[in-house]
Amino acid sequence: MKQPEVHLYRAADYPRMPWRNGGGTTQEVACNPGGSAAAFDWRLSIADVAQDGGFSAFTGYQRIITVLEGQGIELTVDGRAQAPLAPRQAYAFAGDAQVQCRLLNGPIRDFNLIYAPARWHARLQWVAGAGPWAFHSAASEVLVLTADGALVVRINGAPHALPSRYDCLHAASSGGLAEYRLEAEAPLDACVIELLPRKV
Repeated sequence: MKQPEVHLYRAADYPRMPWRNGGGTTQEVACNPGGSAAAFDWRLSIADVAQDGGFSAFTGYQRIITVLEGQGIELTVDGRAQAPLAPRQAYAFAGDAQVQCRLLNGPIRDFNLIYAPARWHARLQWVAGAGPWAFHSAASEVLVLTADGALVVRINGAPHALPSRYDCLHAASSGGLAEYRLEAEAPLDACVIELLPRKV
């Protein structure tokens, strides 16, 4: 198996930027190579939400949101209230939807995947509990975020350490099948994202 190209992103280095609607700030975790805050194919970010309010619009994109810290949120999407979103649950919605967020019991921190569905397929899942946990993927972009401390990600047997909470691994390949194995001394608490380009 050919080894993917691996990049490790440290939480301490994530740049902070304002929301498009000016209602808060977000930390960019990772972005497609060559992308920017204004124009990208896909982007991962962490945001702190301290009060009820609206989400920024991202026309032409799809969004998946999941709660990292706090009690959870309730979203109203295009006028329709959705089921409360608890930590580690994920919710997908169109980037141009009108979204209002209500905090259930105090501030939260969330994790966002925003991607262009015309160019990418995306999958997001949480991995929790006793490890190790292994999977095979042919995705051209695989990202692993550790949500609760040190994690080792082995790719085709080669170890890559994520020492701190919210560190992220990004493995980029030409689409060949690779084996990923998540290992930690504590119970696993990680988010795995797979991105595959659409065929045109």
